[in-house]
Amino acid sequence: MTKPLRPALLGGILLAVLGSLCPFLWFVLTSFKSQIQVEAIPPTWWPDGSLGFYTSALIEHRLLHYIRNSVIVAGATTVIALVVATPAAYALARLRMAGKAWILGGLLCVAMFPHIVIAGPVWQILERLGGLNTHWGLVLPYVSLTLPLAVWILTTFFQELPFELEEAARIDGCTAWQALYRILLPLAAPGLFTTAILTLVFAWNEFFFALLILTDPGRQTLPVGIALFQGEFIMPWGEIAAASVIATLPLIVIVLLFQRGIISGLSAGAVKG
Repeated sequence: MTKPLRPALLGGILLAVLGSLCPFLWFVLTSFKSQIQVEAIPPTWWPDGSLGFYTSALIEHRLLHYIRNSVIVAGATTVIALVVATPAAYALARLRMAGKAWILGGLLCVAMFPHIVIAGPVWQILERLGGLNTHWGLVLPYVSLTLPLAVWILTTFFQELPFELEEAARIDGCTAWQALYRILLPLAAPGLFTTAILTLVFAWNEFFFALLILTDPGRQTLPVGIALFQGEFIMPWGEIAAASVIATLPLIVIVLLFQRGIISGLSAGAVKG
């Protein structure tokens, strides 16, 4: 790449990053404003540092209650998806079977289905099972929706691990399950972290099925709870901004922690030929 193109490329990247961050930064600034500043025309850019919107979101709108529900649903979804996807991906990557490419292609196609297409059947199944307005009734479709991508990612990581490691473990007396959990899983830590991140982010941010399945305010998750902040005649933008900031911060922290785990897993699991 020639030197004159590098400043232009860096400038383009900087503009793209700033454009992506602008809506969130504006919400961060709005969350620290007073109601007078929010309603001011023309708008004020810098907040006065008020925490009134955070207090209102946490106490009056019961934000902590929605956060608890989201932690339960997202945590259960992530754990179950990893537990189910790991042996499935191991089988696809290591065992000899016909039609592996077709299976992986089918999983990828299923992951791309629009949610509205399966909304009716999912609702009817959960109604018959008694899963409406329950957390497990929301976890069930979440696991179904995240499994295809989880299996795809983990299969790729297992395929990259040398077969000699597993063969050596089998010679030493390990069963297939012992070789998987003692030898391969530590080396596939980057794939597990990546899968956990994607599954957790999906379950934390998902809105459509949460709105469809959970109509009881006591069981609704964070995205639905924030969407229902609006009153009959006003839109509480300050409280919505504060709640959005609170809802986003855990994801940022978790992603940063998992990124460190991925780097550590890559360094620890590297195999030199």
